Amino acid sequence: MARADGLNEPIAPWDWRYYAEKVRQSKYALDEASVKPYFVARQHRPGGVRHGRAAVRPCALSSAATAQSITRMCATYEVRDAADRPIGLFLHDNFARPGKHSGAWMSSYREQQSLDGEVLPIVVNNNNFSKGDPTLLSFDDARTLFHEFGHGLHGLLSRVRYPSQSGTAVRRDFVEFPSQVFEHWFEVPDTLRRYARHYQRTSPCPRRSCSGCSPPAPSTRVRDRRVRRLRDARSRPARRAERSVLDIDAFEREFAAKVGLPPEIGLRHRPAHFGHLFAGGGYAAGYYAYLWAEVLDADGFAAFAERGDPFAPDLAERLAAIYSAGDTADPMELYRAFRGRDPEVAPLLKKRGLAA
Repeated sequence: MARADGLNEPIAPWDWRYYAEKVRQSKYALDEASVKPYFVARQHRPGGVRHGRAAVRPCALSSAATAQSITRMCATYEVRDAADRPIGLFLHDNFARPGKHSGAWMSSYREQQSLDGEVLPIVVNNNNFSKGDPTLLSFDDARTLFHEFGHGLHGLLSRVRYPSQSGTAVRRDFVEFPSQVFEHWFEVPDTLRRYARHYQRTSPCPRRSCSGCSPPAPSTRVRDRRVRRLRDARSRPARRAERSVLDIDAFEREFAAKVGLPPEIGLRHRPAHFGHLFAGGGYAAGYYAYLWAEVLDADGFAAFAERGDPFAPDLAERLAAIYSAGDTADPMELYRAFRGRDPEVAPLLKKRGLAA
């Protein structure tokens, strides 16, 4: 791309992102900057995720004026069920600040349990967005809000007796299933129409360019080509299938040469830097648990797609039973009770662009 643009000298670090964006537009007709104005942090807190949580169980979030937030940058909400009974407290800690851990994650300051009387949970979602006026999010950042709120719901909807079985205290793949399946509601057309609104014009994503990941109801039948192109850009088949022992140094060199990685860019994050894999066993084994959870989330959301209603109440109630059960039952028994059968891999292959 740089040569075609007349640049004959070696690519410098300050050239890299400029030409990477030109390649992205050329291959996928996608300008990520054109999407950001539609994803404003204040519209997704608690609006978008609140709309998406209707897919799990009717509940309400309202600002808790009497609750003391950890910081002025952290919003606190009281969560109540459809019968107006309190469920717990939810904290949204979205912005970066000195001393805050990097990344995005969910934590519980207090676990739900009823061993010593009814104890309601206090759950926090953490992100590290740069605070702006307004704060504009990338497509992936907005999707991350839904992922982490899926974890948050896992803690908030817990209904168990023993704290050791509460919320996310489950097997690793069932830690990630509730969060990964919840991501699907971010791309539901009705969610995008309600909350993907331009921060200056307050208009939704252009109707001529909207699409969801499931057949929408007639009232939400819009086509979002921007969303479709974003999904196409990330649906790529796996590159390696060798079963031999991997020489990580050789792999890095081969990969850098294959993609033409300029020395000026280099490998800024080496594989061994990834703490999830190398700082403990919980996320190890090549992220296998995430992959199995992806089988579950693709197959689980397919139930709503097959119904033609991403908010089907009976399916939502059955899915909510997984969120509330904690570690009180075998995960696959819970999944079968929701889906009516064992999970199938076909929806994952379709999601990854590996099947027609």
